[in-house]
Amino acid sequence: MSCGQGPGHRPDPLADQVLDTVETLVALWFDAAEDVTPSLSMRQLLALQTVRRRPELNLTALAEHLGIALPTASRLCGRLETAGLLQRTVQPHNRREVQLVVTPQGRRLLADVTERRSVCLAVVFDAMTPEERASMQRGLRAFHQAHSLLRAEPATQGQDTRPGEQR
Repeated sequence: MSCGQGPGHRPDPLADQVLDTVETLVALWFDAAEDVTPSLSMRQLLALQTVRRRPELNLTALAEHLGIALPTASRLCGRLETAGLLQRTVQPHNRREVQLVVTPQGRRLLADVTERRSVCLAVVFDAMTPEERASMQRGLRAFHQAHSLLRAEPATQGQDTRPGEQR
C-alpha cells in the first residue's frame, strides 16, 4: 500500500502522536528481547521468528523474505545453528535446497522473548486507567479495520480520499 503523499506533506497531529507511540513501542519491543540468552541481534531474532511462523521457507525464501542476500542469510542461519536455535537440513528430493527448522531450544527462546514483551506491555497497561485501556482497544480495532479496508480497495491513482468520503 502506498500512502500516496509526496515529500513535504505534513501528517496531521494524530499521525505525529501515533509515530511517537510506535517509536516508544519499538524501544520497549527491543528492550524486552535484549536480555535473552543467547544474545541475538534483531535480524537473527526476526529470522528465527519468521522460520517459526513459516516453516515451509527454505534458505533462499528466508533471504528474500528478510530482504538480504543469500550468503548473508546463510551466515545468519549458521550462527543460529551454532547456538542450537535452528537446524538446517538438506532436502532428499533436492540436495541444493536447505530446509530450516526451529529447534526446541529456539522455540523456548522465542517463548521467553514473547513472555518478556507481554510483561513489558502489561506494566504499561497497568499504569493506564480502565477507561484509557478501553479507549485504546477501540482505537486499535478501528485502526486495524480501516487499514484492512484500505488494503482491500483497488489502487486509485491520483485520488486523495479518506474512508467514508465521497470520490
